[in-house]
Amino acid sequence: MRGVFITGTDTGVGKTVVAAAALRYLGGHVRAAPMKPVQTGAVRAAGRLRAPDLDVCLEAAGLAPGEEELRLMNPYAYEPACSPHLAGRLSGRHPQISHIVECARSLLSDYEALVVEGAGGVLVPLDESHTMLDLMKAMGMPVVLVARAGLGTINHCLLSLEALRCAGLEALGVLFNRTAHGAEDFISRDNPAAVAQFGRVPVLGEIGYEPGLAGGRAESWRRLDEAFWGLPRILEAIREDD
Repeated sequence: MRGVFITGTDTGVGKTVVAAAALRYLGGHVRAAPMKPVQTGAVRAAGRLRAPDLDVCLEAAGLAPGEEELRLMNPYAYEPACSPHLAGRLSGRHPQISHIVECARSLLSDYEALVVEGAGGVLVPLDESHTMLDLMKAMGMPVVLVARAGLGTINHCLLSLEALRCAGLEALGVLFNRTAHGAEDFISRDNPAAVAQFGRVPVLGEIGYEPGLAGGRAESWRRLDEAFWGLPRILEAIREDD
């Protein structure tokens, strides 16, 4: 499938912000749509569950899809903020990879590319027998790995990269995100080079803490775009699928 899959080393590492930035950039070159196949921690509004991660991407890209497209962009939404397999078990309706793939194909009949944001990390359980990695394999897109900048991220990155490569997926690179104010230290400054060396992977960016993104501040988005210097690499990978 034509597009890019945004995954992370963990939950809360900034996948949504990275997906939104990628969508904003790609939108200037191809007709791109966001997709959040599985949203836990969904919010009930106007009689339906909305995916807050998807809403961030839509707002950032200036997109306003109708209800039918929204269901394709977010086929599975659950209120409990937990792993997809547990949310599915509690609701009695697990995410189905085949249905997610069908929704993605439907979107690609109207869009040139997708920016797909996973849930949690690479090996988070999707149902009782599949993980997020199985979904990534089914979609077959190149992958961007988002990681925290600080202590512990080297191990998490290298294990995630190993899992992606063993599954036959292309890792476009790793993007480091400072998820809290004051995260800058000598460890955070060295981690990208260490991951690039031991993981044999490009570093796509080093994003500073940007609290203004939640309020849609243009200056914060500009700084994020500058820190995400690997955006052209994502576009190149998508164009190679032509």
